[in-house]
Amino acid sequence: MLNLEEIGIKSKIRVQKHGEVFTPKKIVNKMLDVQEINEACSSLLTTFLEPSAGEGAFLVAILERKLNIVVKHYNDDLIRFENYSLLVLTSLYGIELLEDNAQTCVLNMFQVYYDIYQKQAQHHNGKLKKKVLDSAKEIISSNIRQGDFLTRKAIDGSQLVFSEWTPVNMKKTTKRIKIQRTEYTLDEVYRGVEKESGKTINEVTNNKTIQPHKQLDMFDILKENDIERENEISKELRYVPVTIIEVYKAEMEEV
Repeated sequence: MLNLEEIGIKSKIRVQKHGEVFTPKKIVNKMLDVQEINEACSSLLTTFLEPSAGEGAFLVAILERKLNIVVKHYNDDLIRFENYSLLVLTSLYGIELLEDNAQTCVLNMFQVYYDIYQKQAQHHNGKLKKKVLDSAKEIISSNIRQGDFLTRKAIDGSQLVFSEWTPVNMKKTTKRIKIQRTEYTLDEVYRGVEKESGKTINEVTNNKTIQPHKQLDMFDILKENDIERENEISKELRYVPVTIIEVYKAEMEEV
């Protein structure tokens, strides 16, 4: 008899209710080794969206491959590694229906980032920076959503919202990357909607206009920001361009 975990099953009930079966790591790597996909994994800016992310098997594997490229080609000092490793995180997106899986996916991705960052900090005789880790948390938690890909909605029926992270005037010699964040609903992504840079998604709930992009509260750092955003009532806001290691501040200005 095969162990259920060996074939990617948590429980028979979850299979029956949600069709949940995880892809084994060996199969994940074989699929990513397909030439076209492998070439895409070799590009820092090529984006991936996993519509049924599970615990992040594919996203974690792609993240590891992209971070290895950063270690190899953008690692002449720790500052450069920090900037380009965060840029890699902005390219990975996921949607997962089940809350526990979505939470595990977020934490798995952060753990991979943390371990590689820690190793490179030691390599450069440096230290881990809180603002870099906080920015990694902000990016990951904004890019991984709990919801239904087929309906394009979150569990509570609200729109699934993603952030586009666009480098500003980035060149091959750029060391400190500046990023412009713009929010899109998944439906807008499908329709190819073009928006003004920095624009946010406002959603009215209980007569209050709030920013809905914090659908997963995985990290303590995000809790203060959520409280502050709940007080931003009936304001049209947009994100301002910031250095990538400071995206955790989620700085906005009133339009």
